[in-house]
Amino acid sequence: MRGMEANESPGLNRLLNRIEAAGNRLPHPTTLFIILCGVVLLLSWICADAGVQAVHPVDGSIIAATDLTDAEGIRRILTGMVGNFTGFAPLGVVLVAMLGIGVMEHAGLIAALLRRMVRNATPRTLTATVVFAGVLSSIAADAGYVVLIPLAGMLFANAGRNPLAGIAAAFAGVSGGFSANLLLGPVDAMLSSISTEAARIVAAGHVVPVTANYWFMMVSVFLITALGTWVTERFVLPRLPAWEQEAPAIGPDAPDGNESRGLRAAGFTLAVGITLLLWATVPLDAVLRNPETGSLLRSPFIGGLIPILFLLAAICGLAYGIAAGTIRSDRDFIESMEKTMATMGTYLVLMFFAAQFVAWFNWSQLGIILAIKGAILLGALEPDPITLMLLFIVLVAGINLLIGSASAKWSLLAPVFVPMFLLAGIPAETTQAAYRIGDSSTNIITPLMPYFGIVVAFVQRYQPAAGVGTIVSLMLPYSVCFLVAWSLLLAAWLALALPLGP
Repeated sequence: MRGMEANESPGLNRLLNRIEAAGNRLPHPTTLFIILCGVVLLLSWICADAGVQAVHPVDGSIIAATDLTDAEGIRRILTGMVGNFTGFAPLGVVLVAMLGIGVMEHAGLIAALLRRMVRNATPRTLTATVVFAGVLSSIAADAGYVVLIPLAGMLFANAGRNPLAGIAAAFAGVSGGFSANLLLGPVDAMLSSISTEAARIVAAGHVVPVTANYWFMMVSVFLITALGTWVTERFVLPRLPAWEQEAPAIGPDAPDGNESRGLRAAGFTLAVGITLLLWATVPLDAVLRNPETGSLLRSPFIGGLIPILFLLAAICGLAYGIAAGTIRSDRDFIESMEKTMATMGTYLVLMFFAAQFVAWFNWSQLGIILAIKGAILLGALEPDPITLMLLFIVLVAGINLLIGSASAKWSLLAPVFVPMFLLAGIPAETTQAAYRIGDSSTNIITPLMPYFGIVVAFVQRYQPAAGVGTIVSLMLPYSVCFLVAWSLLLAAWLALALPLGP
């Protein structure tokens, strides 16, 4: 990476370089998950033998560490191994989305769009656009991970900037700013429903609305965008070498200057697709709304968003390829998807072992016990409300390094903290907002986050020697900056007694 003379903070630069070097001395990411699987087995045996346990905060039942090395544990591991892999959420999402992206890429549509986008963008506006789009991508569930992050790398490379900075900026927006959005989405519905059930433990009939944190999260979008842009320009790009290579080939150029004709065909196809989606979602009895409630938040539209994106991407790529002359037969169309899948071998191997680790860790009950013990420790401190929320954010950020799922963590933590803080006079809506900050800020620095592996794969396209240390050193400035600034925003919000939502 470029030397310290390019950075006004040589001390920070040296620290990040050391983190990168130390992280890259770690084993291959797949090997790391294999080792972690062994660690979980060992800890499950030790903790179960020592009688480690906790009391469930809702029903008072005893949660004891489960030994995965006894006969029952071995049977469960062997019979569940295939299901762990095939049922691992990121696996299907990534593979299905990459099929559509592969058609667009090999037809040349992505290359044509990038050329048009870069032509009219300044370096700083390009960075801000990438971070902003990443933050808003949470409305499309996990699509940002598999669509925006690789595209950001291509965008930066085509603009003559180091593509690793583009990947980092997009990853920061998509994952570090996951909870923020200008629109209400699945995250709001999921968290508010869990918060409502937790609040009713001590307040019968209490409802935490979907809009509980809307004003705060809407303002957070602009905070995260500004911070993400600043960190990229101030810390990330100066550490990376100047990009002097040609942008990697991302599809053929249209023959005979037919690019404009292909773009028109793709644009028309996209317009037709969007029209059909509006027909299937806008009317109250539309086919993609929830048939029982008529809502879009928990509906076939949200559940089928990745297949919808796949179909739109594939059809638009096909339309471009036919009009531009880059797809001449059905063989070209099929081979575009086959070539993309051929590049996913490393990711598939990584996901197999990552899926086993996540499943075994859940089976061991160690994550639940850790969350409950942390809650007891925090409750014993009894600080003032704002300090309490800041400590809670730090606790969630730490637990997030081990338990990646936002819904799983909140299902564990909400029954503990929401009632406890309600009794202390802190609304459930405030606790939920604090949780969202801690849950988002450290997503980007933990290799245990399900999509961390695919980000490593994207980076290795440009820097084959990159490893876990490369990603962590790139993302650590974003994580620290988001955690501190976002927490201070909440503290100021609470000090001014501003409403978190409508």
